[in-house]
Amino acid sequence: MFLHKHPYPPFLFEGVRKVIVGTLPPPRFSTGDLKEGDVNFCYGSRDGQLWPILNEIFKLNLTFATNNKAIHERKAFLKTHKIGICDIVDSAERQKIDASDLGMANVRLRNILKYLEDFPSIETLLFTGGNSKNGPEYFFRKHLKVSSVGYNVVSNVVPRIHQFEHPKTKRTIKTVSLIAPSGAANRAVGSLRLYKDLKDKNPNFNTFNFRVLQYREHFI
Repeated sequence: MFLHKHPYPPFLFEGVRKVIVGTLPPPRFSTGDLKEGDVNFCYGSRDGQLWPILNEIFKLNLTFATNNKAIHERKAFLKTHKIGICDIVDSAERQKIDASDLGMANVRLRNILKYLEDFPSIETLLFTGGNSKNGPEYFFRKHLKVSSVGYNVVSNVVPRIHQFEHPKTKRTIKTVSLIAPSGAANRAVGSLRLYKDLKDKNPNFNTFNFRVLQYREHFI
């Protein structure tokens, strides 16, 4: 049994407005066995698409390499745009050492509601995945249920949007369930009517382009 513990603390700071919420990075980020091209920071997998998507949206010219420059560039971008990162899973056990959300067992969650209390400027949570089992929205729903907090639909169109009232601060916070920035979600993207329509209009349009369109609306 492998104990997969999140290697990074939440990246939150005074004035943060939006927070990216995922689950866990690949196990190699916890064990320190990074591959060439990985960035030793949240969503730093060389196979992941979050930073390439943001790089395209904001024209950042980011470094994609295993060095300190790449880390500093990402932190500077997040602070400039008041975007934080606080993945919801603190640790999980795995029979098989891989990055599958479904492979997580005995999951321990971070107390997102407490972080929202500590950082009252947060207005929006951006989930890097939806309500499928062991996805970030799935775990967040469980987190809210424990505290008897309601979760209300704002829009059922992908990306689905909800809102809830924080039980202590009483402020309303929005959540957006983005399509996961991973290759595993490409099949789901391909099944969307909007993607098919855009692909029909432009045969060169791909799943990365679709994510850029979706993410741009909620990150800018």
